[in-house]
Amino acid sequence: MKILHTSDWHIGKVLKGQSRVAEQVAVLAQLVEVARAERPDLVIVAGDLYDTAAPTPEATRLVTRALTALRATGAQVVAVGGNHDNGPALDALRPWADAAGVALRGSVRDTPDEHLVDGVTDGGERWRLVALPFLSQRYAVRATEMYELTAAEANQTYADHIGRLFRRLTESFTEPDRVHLVTAHLTVVGAMAGGGERESQTVLGYAVPATVFPTNAHYVALGHLHRSQQVPGPAPIRYSGSPLAIDFGEEENHPSVTIVEVTTSTAAKVRQVPITAAAPLRTVRGTLAELAELAPPEGWLRVYVRETPRAGLREEVQALLPRALEVRVDPELLAAASRTRAAPRAGRSPRELFGDYLESREPEADDVRDLFDELYEEVGG
Repeated sequence: MKILHTSDWHIGKVLKGQSRVAEQVAVLAQLVEVARAERPDLVIVAGDLYDTAAPTPEATRLVTRALTALRATGAQVVAVGGNHDNGPALDALRPWADAAGVALRGSVRDTPDEHLVDGVTDGGERWRLVALPFLSQRYAVRATEMYELTAAEANQTYADHIGRLFRRLTESFTEPDRVHLVTAHLTVVGAMAGGGERESQTVLGYAVPATVFPTNAHYVALGHLHRSQQVPGPAPIRYSGSPLAIDFGEEENHPSVTIVEVTTSTAAKVRQVPITAAAPLRTVRGTLAELAELAPPEGWLRVYVRETPRAGLREEVQALLPRALEVRVDPELLAAASRTRAAPRAGRSPRELFGDYLESREPEADDVRDLFDELYEEVGG
């Protein structure tokens, strides 16, 4: 059978105040075109369909239309909720999803059968998929236990709970004539973050060892980390990565979807299909003079400007590079200046110390210096 594995669409994501709806529409359209060309038997969307738990009506339309279009290619479609998604809200869409022929699982349920999806390909191959949405640590580890456990103990308790879930859900992975699959939205120990994930949501407290997955799974389709990668483990385990760079921490990623071909008797063959519809994210560095000499780079820009901080610097950069969404003084320049300006504090007046600070930030801001002097006099300086 052939599988198209994708995840982490983050529909509705805004980059530094810039809407990317048009890019997200183009990315989803290209993803559907890949499905039409590849003709997979099964499409797996492994979580984070949305960027927020309260998506706009426009974002909801984009996601539901994309899932419908994927189903219209003839593939079975299974999607699970991620940590950015509102699980109960996704579950509320189940009547629509069932009518559209999409298996949508937003939240972890007490009934194991809720997380088992069975199917048969046009060629007659039978398959079973364990579909596990994101499970927060605070729900997996009871609050009373978390107060009594150390951080390491709580982490292990979470991993043990996920392991028990998978053992229970994969008990039926025994039939030799059926392809056994798993999809989940979580962090596996040893995998590399893509750069755009929120650190608070990918800490080790949410990480599990690869050994939670069964050895007889033919393929494990993961979401949550935005970098496409294979993870060593007892079965073929892979993150598809996001089909577009979410923020500037991901500019070195290669957005793609994963195509998997597998049978009950052959190992999974995996290849990536690039998704190129979104504008690339790039970082450029230089003085204003150097930036003025640049040919306008393609895509959205983060600019590290090598100039002394001053009022209006951002506007000057954006006049040269209109697609600059983030403008910062180059951290390397600030670090060097800080080392150069380092001076002992002992024996120096508040006016002198504030003067040094202001010189490093706004050298020409005499009005701020005067205001500080006035305030200092008022408090008895």
